[in-house]
Amino acid sequence: MILSNEDAAMEMIRKPVLPWYREPWPWLLMAGPVAVIVAGVATTWIAVVSSDGLVVDDYYKQGLAINQTLERGALAAVRGYRAEGVLAGDGRSISLRLVSDVAAPLPETLQLRIAHPTRAGRDGLVLLRQRAPGLYEGAVPALTDGRWILILEDRQSSWRLGGTVTMPAQTAITLLPENPQ
Repeated sequence: MILSNEDAAMEMIRKPVLPWYREPWPWLLMAGPVAVIVAGVATTWIAVVSSDGLVVDDYYKQGLAINQTLERGALAAVRGYRAEGVLAGDGRSISLRLVSDVAAPLPETLQLRIAHPTRAGRDGLVLLRQRAPGLYEGAVPALTDGRWILILEDRQSSWRLGGTVTMPAQTAITLLPENPQ
């Protein structure tokens, strides 16, 4: 059916004209830029609130200190130190047995550094006290799920053992000399 000009004009008059905010197209066109603004604000908030902790200010000094770290691992290897332990089921306490191939008295206290691989703010230090010859115990801060780096040292930091644990799946810990040469 062909409409005459007069019929077409009458058809347009009968069809109500909606205001712009009732049409879907302006909203559809504005959705993209609004989504980008929201994503930008969210990204900025995440960047300000959380520090990645991967870049250090004194990287040169830390680079020079790597030889000292290697020497501490070598000293632990010479003394034949190794440690095995268990994290309690709740992950709040640790029990370690330190074994040495050298007949020398073991320290009364040890320190266990617990480090998150990417978030320095989650790192912790646990003081382990000797409960029996070679057996050490201490309270551990709450560990979130994921991989954790463990470093066992004496109080003077003259030697060190290292290892990792994956929470919550792994509760057995083995610490060996780091980088023995």
